[in-house]
Amino acid sequence: MKAWKVGGAVRDALLGRASGDTDWVVTGATPEQMVAAGYTPVGRDFPVFLHPATKEEYALARTERSTAPGYHGFVFHAAPSVTLEEDLQRRDLTINAMAQDDHGALIDPYGGQRDLAARLLRHVSPAFIEDPVRILRVARFAARLGDFSVAPETAALMREMVANGEVDALVAERVWQEVARGLMEAHPSRMLDVLHDCGALARLLPEIDADWGAGRATPAAPSAPSSAPSPRPLPSTATPSLRQAIDTTARRHSPLPVRFAVLAHRMPLAALHTLCERWRIPTDCRELAELLVRERDTVQRSPTLGADALVDLLDRGDAWRRPERFELLLQACDGIAHATPAAGANAPSQSRLRAALKRAAALDTGAVAQRAAAAGARGPDIGAAVHTARVLAVEDELSDEVND
Repeated sequence: MKAWKVGGAVRDALLGRASGDTDWVVTGATPEQMVAAGYTPVGRDFPVFLHPATKEEYALARTERSTAPGYHGFVFHAAPSVTLEEDLQRRDLTINAMAQDDHGALIDPYGGQRDLAARLLRHVSPAFIEDPVRILRVARFAARLGDFSVAPETAALMREMVANGEVDALVAERVWQEVARGLMEAHPSRMLDVLHDCGALARLLPEIDADWGAGRATPAAPSAPSSAPSPRPLPSTATPSLRQAIDTTARRHSPLPVRFAVLAHRMPLAALHTLCERWRIPTDCRELAELLVRERDTVQRSPTLGADALVDLLDRGDAWRRPERFELLLQACDGIAHATPAAGANAPSQSRLRAALKRAAALDTGAVAQRAAAAGARGPDIGAAVHTARVLAVEDELSDEVND
């Protein structure tokens, strides 16, 4: 029985990057031997165990065979006879198919270290074509590793998988999981570039694909597998492009709901609802995207709005009950407005709107409602009195700004 460090921890160490969890593969062992050694079984589909001390995951070396289209159409085989090289061969990319022994010696049967040096995302074996999730994973790694390009032969396989309908077998949970992780990477636009170039974006996110394709030039394929990627050209337009806006949210370390909302902000509400239903987008992301689609133009005009219109906007945004979500709306609007230096220089400031919310939110609306009720107001009239009080508070804030 022997344990090997595998996958992302090995890759990231060679790149000099911080890594998250460390994964291990165990060769020459049975599940019974793992349990006898104190490991806790946790795997449902194949034998995975938690280390008794570190709680890191140790999986028995295994092979896999596709039996049906889609992510779930696989049969796994784990046995003491499965070698480390056989286990590594089933992985998606060469840079993820490396291992280290307990002395730190590198085991690299498929050229992962070579592809790290060449900054290439290359598939390990023709079995890549059997799992459509790998298309999403390649796109996500392109978003994480901003100076890596997809190897031409891998890009060709991905286009073949799309043409054969493999992506149509993807389940909603896996699509959103990979897209969300890609949006949270340092260069999320590159995920969408890769998906667009292989045709998967049109199948998975058609509401975004047309806009994305119009907003960038398709890069030429590398002349050789080892060639370094060149910077992707940006469209020449006075309006910040979608790709620039989504990368701005990454530079600002925005949370996932902001990044998704910016990605979806150009589509009509009906299209947004369709997309969210198709991929079961979480509520926080969906609601912020809907709010941005509805209110972005008004938020951008907030420096010119009077107190009544500002309070109406805060009402529609449910800013009184959910100020944190309203702040995310402003962050999304900021990211879009400042997507390019030229646009950012003339972008409206939302400090006025934030100040209006702060002043109006400090109002004791309970006391206002009590006074209105004591004066004979009922039902909607009490709500109108609270609204008027908020407008007066915002007017005071705007007046203070002028006097300052």
